[in-house]
Amino acid sequence: MINYPNGKNNFTQKINYSNRGMQLENDINIANKYYLNNDIAIIHKKPIPIQIVEVDYPNRKSAMIKKAFYQTPSTTDYNGIFNGKYIDFEAKETTSLTSFSLNNIHEHQIEHMNKVYLHGGITFIVVRFKKLDKTFIMPFKKFIIYYERAKNGGRKSIKIEEFEKNSFEIFFNYRIRVDYITLIKKYESEFLYEEMER
Repeated sequence: MINYPNGKNNFTQKINYSNRGMQLENDINIANKYYLNNDIAIIHKKPIPIQIVEVDYPNRKSAMIKKAFYQTPSTTDYNGIFNGKYIDFEAKETTSLTSFSLNNIHEHQIEHMNKVYLHGGITFIVVRFKKLDKTFIMPFKKFIIYYERAKNGGRKSIKIEEFEKNSFEIFFNYRIRVDYITLIKKYESEFLYEEMER
Protein backbone atom coordinates (compact mmCIF):
# COMPACT_ATOMS: atom_id res chain seq x y z
CA MET A 1 0.00 0.00 0.00
CA ILE A 2 1.28 3.51 -0.85
CA ASN A 3 0.85 6.32 1.68
CA TYR A 4 0.35 9.72 0.04
CA PRO A 5 1.34 13.00 1.72
CA ASN A 6 -2.23 14.30 1.75
CA GLY A 7 -3.57 10.93 2.90
CA LYS A 8 -5.48 10.45 -0.36
CA ASN A 9 -4.94 8.06 -3.20
CA ASN A 10 -4.90 10.36 -6.23
CA PHE A 11 -5.10 7.41 -8.61
CA THR A 12 -8.49 6.19 -7.43
CA GLN A 13 -11.23 6.74 -9.98
CA LYS A 14 -14.89 5.90 -10.03
CA ILE A 15 -15.91 3.27 -12.53
CA ASN A 16 -19.13 3.82 -14.45
CA TYR A 17 -20.98 0.50 -14.74
CA SER A 18 -24.08 1.90 -16.45
CA ASN A 19 -23.08 0.75 -19.96
CA ARG A 20 -21.47 -2.60 -19.18
CA GLY A 21 -24.19 -4.44 -21.09
CA MET A 22 -23.16 -2.60 -24.26
CA GLN A 23 -19.42 -3.33 -24.02
CA LEU A 24 -19.40 -6.27 -26.42
CA GLU A 25 -21.40 -4.27 -28.96
CA ASN A 26 -18.98 -1.35 -28.60
CA ASP A 27 -15.99 -3.67 -29.08
CA ILE A 28 -17.53 -5.19 -32.21
CA ASN A 29 -18.35 -1.74 -33.60
CA ILE A 30 -14.71 -0.69 -33.08
CA ALA A 31 -13.53 -3.85 -34.86
CA ASN A 32 -15.94 -3.24 -37.74
CA LYS A 33 -14.65 0.31 -38.14
CA TYR A 34 -11.09 -1.00 -38.26
CA TYR A 35 -12.04 -3.63 -40.88
CA LEU A 36 -13.76 -0.97 -43.00
CA ASN A 37 -10.93 1.58 -42.74
CA ASN A 38 -8.33 -1.06 -43.65
CA ASP A 39 -10.35 -2.60 -46.51
CA ILE A 40 -10.63 -5.97 -44.74
CA ALA A 41 -14.41 -6.39 -44.54
CA ILE A 42 -17.64 -4.39 -44.64
CA ILE A 43 -19.75 -5.30 -41.60
CA HIS A 44 -22.50 -3.10 -40.12
CA LYS A 45 -24.93 -3.26 -37.24
CA LYS A 46 -28.44 -3.77 -38.57
CA PRO A 47 -30.97 -1.03 -37.85
CA ILE A 48 -33.94 -2.01 -35.70
CA PRO A 49 -37.09 -2.06 -37.90
CA ILE A 50 -39.50 0.30 -36.13
CA GLN A 51 -42.60 2.20 -37.21
CA ILE A 52 -42.79 5.69 -35.71
CA VAL A 53 -46.32 6.58 -34.61
CA GLU A 54 -45.98 9.79 -32.62
CA VAL A 55 -43.28 12.49 -32.67
CA ASP A 56 -42.95 15.55 -30.45
CA TYR A 57 -41.35 18.67 -31.97
CA PRO A 58 -40.39 20.97 -29.06
CA ASN A 59 -38.60 23.27 -31.51
CA ARG A 60 -37.47 23.37 -35.14
CA LYS A 61 -34.07 21.81 -34.47
CA SER A 62 -35.08 18.80 -32.42
CA ALA A 63 -37.62 16.01 -32.50
CA MET A 64 -38.44 13.34 -29.96
CA ILE A 65 -40.04 9.98 -30.78
CA LYS A 66 -42.85 9.48 -28.26
CA LYS A 67 -44.40 6.29 -29.59
CA ALA A 68 -43.11 3.55 -31.91
CA PHE A 69 -43.46 -0.20 -32.43
CA TYR A 70 -41.50 -2.98 -34.09
CA GLN A 71 -42.61 -3.46 -37.69
CA THR A 72 -41.19 -6.98 -37.95
CA PRO A 73 -39.09 -9.08 -35.55
CA SER A 74 -35.43 -8.18 -35.95
CA THR A 75 -33.14 -10.90 -37.28
CA THR A 76 -29.51 -10.76 -36.11
CA ASP A 77 -27.29 -7.93 -34.91
CA TYR A 78 -24.72 -7.63 -37.72
CA ASN A 79 -24.25 -8.42 -41.40
CA GLY A 80 -21.91 -7.64 -44.24
CA ILE A 81 -19.32 -9.14 -46.55
CA PHE A 82 -15.82 -10.55 -46.12
CA ASN A 83 -13.63 -12.12 -48.79
CA GLY A 84 -16.61 -12.54 -51.14
CA LYS A 85 -18.76 -14.24 -48.49
CA TYR A 86 -21.89 -12.89 -46.81
CA ILE A 87 -21.53 -12.66 -43.00
CA ASP A 88 -24.43 -12.54 -40.55
CA PHE A 89 -24.18 -12.92 -36.76
CA GLU A 90 -25.68 -12.34 -33.33
CA ALA A 91 -23.75 -10.99 -30.31
CA LYS A 92 -24.75 -11.65 -26.70
CA GLU A 93 -23.36 -11.12 -23.20
CA THR A 94 -24.04 -13.19 -20.09
CA THR A 95 -23.26 -12.65 -16.41
CA SER A 96 -23.32 -16.41 -15.78
CA LEU A 97 -20.06 -18.06 -14.77
CA THR A 98 -21.06 -21.49 -16.02
CA SER A 99 -23.33 -21.37 -19.09
CA PHE A 100 -25.15 -19.36 -21.76
CA SER A 101 -28.95 -19.63 -21.81
CA LEU A 102 -30.44 -20.43 -25.22
CA ASN A 103 -33.43 -18.27 -24.26
CA ASN A 104 -31.24 -15.30 -25.20
CA ILE A 105 -31.63 -16.11 -28.90
CA HIS A 106 -35.12 -16.24 -30.43
CA GLU A 107 -36.44 -18.90 -32.78
CA HIS A 108 -36.91 -16.49 -35.70
CA GLN A 109 -33.24 -15.48 -35.37
CA ILE A 110 -32.14 -19.11 -35.51
CA GLU A 111 -34.35 -19.71 -38.56
CA HIS A 112 -32.72 -16.71 -40.22
CA MET A 113 -29.19 -17.92 -39.42
CA ASN A 114 -30.07 -21.40 -40.69
CA LYS A 115 -31.16 -19.95 -44.04
CA VAL A 116 -27.94 -17.93 -44.29
CA TYR A 117 -25.93 -21.05 -43.47
CA LEU A 118 -27.74 -23.26 -46.01
CA HIS A 119 -27.18 -20.61 -48.70
CA GLY A 120 -23.42 -20.69 -48.13
CA GLY A 121 -23.10 -17.60 -45.94
CA ILE A 122 -20.96 -17.38 -42.82
CA THR A 123 -23.10 -17.16 -39.71
CA PHE A 124 -22.29 -17.55 -36.02
CA ILE A 125 -22.86 -16.24 -32.51
CA VAL A 126 -20.44 -14.20 -30.43
CA VAL A 127 -20.90 -14.74 -26.69
CA ARG A 128 -19.09 -12.89 -23.92
CA PHE A 129 -18.98 -14.27 -20.38
CA LYS A 130 -18.60 -10.87 -18.71
CA LYS A 131 -17.52 -12.01 -15.25
CA LEU A 132 -14.95 -14.39 -16.72
CA ASP A 133 -13.76 -11.85 -19.31
CA LYS A 134 -13.98 -14.51 -22.02
CA THR A 135 -15.43 -14.03 -25.51
CA PHE A 136 -16.20 -16.87 -27.92
CA ILE A 137 -17.24 -17.16 -31.55
CA MET A 138 -19.30 -20.30 -32.19
CA PRO A 139 -19.99 -21.34 -35.80
CA PHE A 140 -23.68 -21.92 -36.56
CA LYS A 141 -23.06 -25.58 -37.44
CA LYS A 142 -21.95 -26.12 -33.82
CA PHE A 143 -24.58 -23.86 -32.26
CA ILE A 144 -27.50 -25.59 -34.02
CA ILE A 145 -26.57 -28.89 -32.31
CA TYR A 146 -27.21 -27.33 -28.89
CA TYR A 147 -30.39 -25.63 -30.08
CA GLU A 148 -31.82 -28.87 -31.47
CA ARG A 149 -30.86 -30.68 -28.27
CA ALA A 150 -32.88 -28.10 -26.29
CA LYS A 151 -35.87 -28.42 -28.68
CA ASN A 152 -35.86 -32.17 -28.08
CA GLY A 153 -36.10 -31.79 -24.31
CA GLY A 154 -32.40 -31.48 -23.52
CA ARG A 155 -30.54 -28.82 -21.58
CA LYS A 156 -31.56 -25.26 -22.48
CA SER A 157 -28.08 -23.81 -22.16
CA ILE A 158 -24.53 -24.20 -23.47
CA LYS A 159 -21.90 -24.80 -20.79
CA ILE A 160 -18.68 -22.78 -20.73
CA GLU A 161 -16.81 -26.07 -21.26
CA GLU A 162 -18.79 -26.64 -24.45
CA PHE A 163 -17.79 -23.20 -25.71
CA GLU A 164 -14.15 -24.02 -24.94
CA LYS A 165 -14.47 -27.29 -26.87
CA ASN A 166 -16.66 -26.30 -29.85
CA SER A 167 -15.94 -22.64 -30.51
CA PHE A 168 -13.01 -20.26 -30.82
CA GLU A 169 -11.99 -17.89 -28.05
CA ILE A 170 -11.41 -14.30 -29.15
CA PHE A 171 -8.45 -13.02 -27.16
CA PHE A 172 -8.11 -9.35 -26.30
CA ASN A 173 -6.08 -7.35 -28.81
CA TYR A 174 -5.12 -3.71 -28.22
CA ARG A 175 -5.59 -2.80 -31.88
CA ILE A 176 -8.87 -4.71 -32.36
CA ARG A 177 -10.58 -5.71 -29.11
CA VAL A 178 -12.75 -8.39 -30.74
CA ASP A 179 -10.89 -9.56 -33.84
CA TYR A 180 -13.40 -12.13 -35.09
CA ILE A 181 -12.43 -11.81 -38.78
CA THR A 182 -8.95 -13.24 -38.13
CA LEU A 183 -10.54 -16.38 -36.66
CA ILE A 184 -12.97 -16.71 -39.57
CA LYS A 185 -10.08 -16.34 -42.01
CA LYS A 186 -8.05 -19.00 -40.18
CA TYR A 187 -10.88 -21.51 -39.69
CA GLU A 188 -13.17 -20.62 -42.61
CA SER A 189 -14.18 -24.23 -43.35
CA GLU A 190 -15.61 -24.51 -39.82
CA PHE A 191 -18.12 -21.76 -40.67
CA LEU A 192 -19.25 -22.97 -44.09
CA TYR A 193 -22.07 -25.33 -45.00
CA GLU A 194 -21.14 -28.79 -46.20
CA GLU A 195 -23.72 -30.86 -48.10
CA MET A 196 -22.74 -34.05 -46.32
CA GLU A 197 -23.71 -32.66 -42.90
CA ARG A 198 -27.49 -32.31 -43.32
